[in-house]
Amino acid sequence: MTPVTYARASLVGDAVRMGGAQGARLLGGGTNLVDLMRKGVEQPSQLIDVTALSDSIKQADDGSLMIGAAASNSAVAAHPLVRSHYPMLARAILAGASAQIRNMATVGGNLMQRTRCLYFNDVAGSRCNKRAPGSGCDAIGGFNRYHAILGGSEACIATHPSDMCVALAALDAQVHIAGPDGARVVPLVDLHRLPGERPDVETVLDPSEIIVAIALPASPLFAKSTYRKVRDRASYAFALVSVAAGLTIHQGGIDDIRVAFGGIAPKPWRAFQIEAALRGGALSAAAIEAAFEAEFAGAALLPGNGFKHGLAKRTLSALLLDLAGDVQ
Repeated sequence: MTPVTYARASLVGDAVRMGGAQGARLLGGGTNLVDLMRKGVEQPSQLIDVTALSDSIKQADDGSLMIGAAASNSAVAAHPLVRSHYPMLARAILAGASAQIRNMATVGGNLMQRTRCLYFNDVAGSRCNKRAPGSGCDAIGGFNRYHAILGGSEACIATHPSDMCVALAALDAQVHIAGPDGARVVPLVDLHRLPGERPDVETVLDPSEIIVAIALPASPLFAKSTYRKVRDRASYAFALVSVAAGLTIHQGGIDDIRVAFGGIAPKPWRAFQIEAALRGGALSAAAIEAAFEAEFAGAALLPGNGFKHGLAKRTLSALLLDLAGDVQ
């Protein structure tokens, strides 16, 4: 058993200083980190509690919404401005985990949760390059029903588990970060890394940096948005496929559109090719299929997860056509 010390950071500067120490990990609601500690996957020597940092949810003068990293998932989903201006985010959060976990989980912690699969959690019996770099990936030749068809590598095909992050990717969210060298802002779509040869490095953050807030820009498109999740059981299950989308229609054509997928890649997958193909044209099942095939042209299908290609296509088409009917 690894001895663990505990400290509480009340200021961002304290969190940056203490969180950068060797063996230290930041602790929000603990819904992912503590679970992985119990399994022996994570073995920090010090926990830095950051739940005293900002949990505010406020609208800025420019109409954007600033969400503190310590805000709970439940508080974000229930907030009137989120429900009215960013409904896809509220629906994505409510589709994830259980009510008890949503009450504990924080926004910053949700973004920083580990990309994982069954083999990652199996410390005693499975090879996992994410957990032990260079050891191999048992998922590629094993049970891979839940694994990635886009963005994976020979080293890792685990999928990012967050529902919330899929919506944030579609919402052009900006991640505000603090570190010893000052503050910076990173688009949510650039926060998480694809595995490549180093699946153990999951984000672009330096070890001493900390997420302090998420900013959501104001747009009429986001008010006409939704989230749809397909899973093996009705609750508390990771997505097989999920889609977050919003669009606006003008004179029968798509004026603007955002689309992001979950359950199909090691990071929330912003579908830029689909958006570009559909923007400015009339929405139809044929147009959606053509745009989808271009986006998924590089899909790597394995025996266990090949069904995700067709499932993602059908889910996208149904969601967009339903959404178009709602906004007309």
